[in-house]
Amino acid sequence: MFEPMLLLIAAVFLLAGFVKGVIGLGLPTVSMGLLAITMQPSRALAIVIAPAIITNIWQTFGGPYLRDIVKRLWPLMLCTVVGSLLNAGAMSGPYARYGTAALGLLLVVYAVIGLRQFRLRVERRNEKWVGALVGFATGIISASTGVQVIPSMPYIQAIGMEKDELVQALGVFFTVATLALSVNVSAAGMLTPATAIPGSIALACSFAGMFLGQSVRSRMPTAAFRRWFLIAMILLGIYLVGSAVYELTAH
Repeated sequence: MFEPMLLLIAAVFLLAGFVKGVIGLGLPTVSMGLLAITMQPSRALAIVIAPAIITNIWQTFGGPYLRDIVKRLWPLMLCTVVGSLLNAGAMSGPYARYGTAALGLLLVVYAVIGLRQFRLRVERRNEKWVGALVGFATGIISASTGVQVIPSMPYIQAIGMEKDELVQALGVFFTVATLALSVNVSAAGMLTPATAIPGSIALACSFAGMFLGQSVRSRMPTAAFRRWFLIAMILLGIYLVGSAVYELTAH
């Protein structure tokens, strides 16, 4: 892999880590979206996997709520794993060429939901069956795009966790979801020695970006940053969809 690509990967993961440091999520979403401009989503995912898992594990143990989170989210997490494994091969099979368009569309949907501040409310008594359905859908989508924010994010926000518990819950869920996705990536042969160097650079830059984001979080108007971040995701998603459609129709 030539040096300009390594520099691009470093810049992408510095930015993605910074976003995660400021708002608590977004590393796979940002990095998958930006890397998909220059490479296939399956190749991008092979680079994203290690930083996503390790940063989410770090977030998982960043609070005292782990036991309660697992107790409430286990149907969501279990069915996410099932959905992801059942859709294994989506990124390397006959429909893999539609992955960039699907990723772009997902970024637009995610950003629009965030900008509209769309909120649902799931009653405690309904959490298990709703979480199971949401988890299965998330797993299917995750295996196709490498991103696990839809529809899991609106669901986790809808069950009424407090701020600190919510941040830790996102770490727990995304750790499990990304580990399930890593099984698909490994089984498809996408994790090769060629991904070791870019993956290591991505990991180091992710942590650097996260620490920078956390250090400026208190001095930055987070709501405004989040709004412009979501607008950028919409523009990136539209670009990815447009470029993918052009490539598909040109061939």
